[in-house]
Amino acid sequence: MDRQLAQIPRRRKEDKPPKRLRKGMYILPSLFTTANIALGYYAILQVTHGTPQDPSHFDNAAKAIGFAVLFDGLDGRIARMTHTSSDFGRELDSLADVITFGVAPALLGWMWGFRQLPTFLGSSELTGKLIQLGAVASFFFVIAGASRLARFNITINPQPSNPGRPGKKYFVGMPIPAAAGVIAAVVHFSGGDPINSLWACLTWMLIMIAAGYLMVSTWRFYSFKDIDLRARQPFRLMVVLGLLFAGIWFFSQWLLFLTALAYMVSGVIWRLQWIFRRKGNSPPPSYREASPIS
Repeated sequence: MDRQLAQIPRRRKEDKPPKRLRKGMYILPSLFTTANIALGYYAILQVTHGTPQDPSHFDNAAKAIGFAVLFDGLDGRIARMTHTSSDFGRELDSLADVITFGVAPALLGWMWGFRQLPTFLGSSELTGKLIQLGAVASFFFVIAGASRLARFNITINPQPSNPGRPGKKYFVGMPIPAAAGVIAAVVHFSGGDPINSLWACLTWMLIMIAAGYLMVSTWRFYSFKDIDLRARQPFRLMVVLGLLFAGIWFFSQWLLFLTALAYMVSGVIWRLQWIFRRKGNSPPPSYREASPIS
C-alpha cells in the first residue's frame, strides 16, 4: 500500500490552478476613499464658479481639499486597524489622490492665482504670459503628484536620500496630500480673494513649482505613522488635541497656513542639515593630497 501511494505523483505548487481574483471590496475604508473623491469633485465645481466678485467659491474649494486630507489620513489607518487592506483599496486610493490632491488643487491654484489677474503695467500681453506660465506651473504640480504616487506604489520600503532617526518613519518626498494642503491653506488664508499683484503672482508660481519639486524629490518628510492610536496615550495628549481642534475652529486661516508651510519647509531644513553635517564630517585629506610633491 505504501509503495502504491509513493508511485502517485504529487502536484507541485506551480501546477495548482491560480486563485480567482476576489471582486469584493471592504466597505468601511472604501467609504472614506469615496468621500475623498466626492470632496475633490466638489472642489473642482467650486473652482469653476469662483470669480473676484464672489471669492467664497475659492475658499469653499480650499476647505473641501482640507477635509479630503483628513479623510485620506483616516482611510489608511482604519484599513490597517481593522485588517481590511486590499489591493483594490490601494488602487482606488491612488486614483482618488490624483483627482482630489492633484487636479483639484492645481485647478484651484491656477484659477485663484493666475486666471483672475488684472492688467499689469498697462500691458495685457504681460498678463497673458503670466497666465500661460501659471498654467505650466499648475500642470507641473499635477504631473509631479502623479509621478510621486506611481513611485510610491511600486517602491518597497523606500529610504530617503537623507536618512533620519532609525525609530521614526519618513516619507520619501513630500506626500501629495501635504502638497495639496499647502495650496488649500494659502487660498484659505486669503479668504478666497484672488491674487491681484505682480509680486504675489510670481511668489505663488514659485510656491506651486516648489511643492511639485518636493513631491518628486527623495528628501525625507515625517510620516506620523509611528503614532499608534490603539496604544495607551498620556492624558496631556488629549489636551493638546483639544487645543488643536479649538485653534482650527477659531483661527483656521492662520493655524492651517502656518502648519502647512512649516511641514513643507521642514523637508528643506532637514535636507540642508544633512548636507552641512555631511560636509562637516568629511574625512581629512591624506598626506599625499595635503603635501603634493613639487
